[in-house]
Amino acid sequence: MKRLICSILLGAACLAANAEVAVIVNPAATAAPSQSEVANIFLGKDKSLTAVDQEGWNPTKEAFYTGATNKNEAQLKSYWSGLIFTGKGQPPTSVADDSAVVAQVASDAGKIGYVDRSAVTGDVKVLFILP
Repeated sequence: MKRLICSILLGAACLAANAEVAVIVNPAATAAPSQSEVANIFLGKDKSLTAVDQEGWNPTKEAFYTGATNKNEAQLKSYWSGLIFTGKGQPPTSVADDSAVVAQVASDAGKIGYVDRSAVTGDVKVLFILP
């Protein structure tokens, strides 16, 4: 029984680690930023689109920030703390989950977000997939 539980947990961890993240925009968006431009948008350095972030630190958010910005949770918190303290920036607006990101991006051509690839709908356009 103990081996079965360990196998199930290991399998779930492998699936989460292999999740692909889709960077999405509104189909009417005129901008199609590259991966490095997306990183700058989510780090507040580029204001061409409004970033929609996810609350908390979940596997999708971890995969996005690691893949797009090369920052982990601690580095990201430190980065934003410095900008907030000096008055030079505010982190992106956060929403609850993938479906909330899709809804926000679908409703505004000026927004960009990221979701698990399985959460993509026809209401948004995929810019690229992060493995």
